[in-house]
Amino acid sequence: MGEPVTKACLFCEIIKGERPAHVVLDTPDAMAFLDARPLFKGHTLLVPRTHYETLTDLPEDLIGTFFAQAQRLAKAMESVLEAAGSFVAMNNRISQSVPHLHVHVVPRNPKDGLRGFFWPRQKYTSDTEAATYATRLTKALRP
Repeated sequence: MGEPVTKACLFCEIIKGERPAHVVLDTPDAMAFLDARPLFKGHTLLVPRTHYETLTDLPEDLIGTFFAQAQRLAKAMESVLEAAGSFVAMNNRISQSVPHLHVHVVPRNPKDGLRGFFWPRQKYTSDTEAATYATRLTKALRP
């Protein structure tokens, strides 16, 4: 029967040099390049070189070094692009346009037009409901 057919990964193609990108960071474990559809000029995507779909797939021993690169990019936004700050975010499956783990690092300035998150906020119906959610998560995080 042969090997299963898998859909090509846009970010893996960039990492392999098969697709052009404006690379801003290239390390043994990660690569960062400008987003092709930036929120603001300098909007960068940080990806691990190995294909992992989501944050939960990233091996624990790579988390620190991977996010250290996100920190470096956030600092560069302020020092080199003279941004007042940055927006650092990632999606896991939902709203993840490319199924390869990636962190958005976006330069920010006051009154730049970006208004918080782009989805409606929800309130807990009561303090009891909030406590129930907190308890469920706490139990799941116990060793």
